[in-house]
Amino acid sequence: MSDPRQTQRARALPATIPFVAPEAMEAARGAPFDARLGANELSFGPSPVAVAAMQAELSNIWKYGIPDNAPLVTALAAHYGIDPANITVGEGIDGLLGVLVRLYVESGDAVVTSAGSYPTFNYHVAGYGGVLHTVAYDGDHEDPMALIAKARAVGAKLVYLSNPNNPMGSVHSAQVVQEMIEAVPEGCLMVLDEAYTEFAPEETRPPLDPSDRRVIRFRTFSKVYGMAGARIGYGISHADVTTSFDKVRNHFGVNRIALAGAVAALSDQAYLGTTLERVAAGRVRLAQIAQDNGLTPLPSATNFVTMDCGRDGDYARALLGALAQRGVFVRMPGIAPLDRCIRVSVGRDEEIEVFAERLPLALGDLA
Repeated sequence: MSDPRQTQRARALPATIPFVAPEAMEAARGAPFDARLGANELSFGPSPVAVAAMQAELSNIWKYGIPDNAPLVTALAAHYGIDPANITVGEGIDGLLGVLVRLYVESGDAVVTSAGSYPTFNYHVAGYGGVLHTVAYDGDHEDPMALIAKARAVGAKLVYLSNPNNPMGSVHSAQVVQEMIEAVPEGCLMVLDEAYTEFAPEETRPPLDPSDRRVIRFRTFSKVYGMAGARIGYGISHADVTTSFDKVRNHFGVNRIALAGAVAALSDQAYLGTTLERVAAGRVRLAQIAQDNGLTPLPSATNFVTMDCGRDGDYARALLGALAQRGVFVRMPGIAPLDRCIRVSVGRDEEIEVFAERLPLALGDLA
């Protein structure tokens, strides 16, 4: 029974958790996974410099966090050569997306995204009463100009693009993304989710232009920096956009241990380079495993490889279940026709070899 004291919007929404944690799946199966390759985490972990910084900060956990997140904002501004006023820091991209939607979307406002793209954005739009309009993928890519056309047609407040894309691993060139930015209609803000951008070639990233009011770019320490559990993300945009987050954000949302770790991780670009090499090698290995088992690996600009099972979503879901029963956690896109695929994160070498050993067994279970 719904609680009549809640708002009408809240009563209309389902009580749901968008992602089922692997820990919950392990509890249900009564055993841990031998290969945790489903959440696009960096299982070989963050820089030792970042770990040391977080350990050193632990004794200060009795203190509140730093409301303006100044140490990280300052470090990011120096890293990118931009003004600190163009940066906002929050509890991962997920948290920042929630603040963004709260700032821009009222009940009935139109928002545009791709059908099957990152679902947490949609979750926030529903929570604030926005009306979500979706556009189909063009093959395995989001369709930037179709997104713009839909945004123009419905008078959207926000239009969302992830580049590189989750869940397909595809990526558009910097030119294509810039053309989308240039075409953003009046009264609309483009939300460019670049969570995986460091894994992609540099020519896929348009130059940062913090003077441009048409776009906000979100990046994170969850992926290439290996700090998914720390919940640190940031947005880059015109100061009028980023400073507006201070109106409604949780000013103590970023804990000081995570903040110290992010500053240290950013300083260790040599470790980042090593990470990129390991991820590139892991993608090659995963692609080979897919091919060896009759699956088609899609080109990836991320830390995962999406594998086309060559059948429908029911088959891919059955394969997902068979892998879980054999101790391998992977995920898959949720909407057809993307759901013909499974998505496998680059993990430690030993985890990848577990996947290589058990994928043919799981496929055999379905034969």
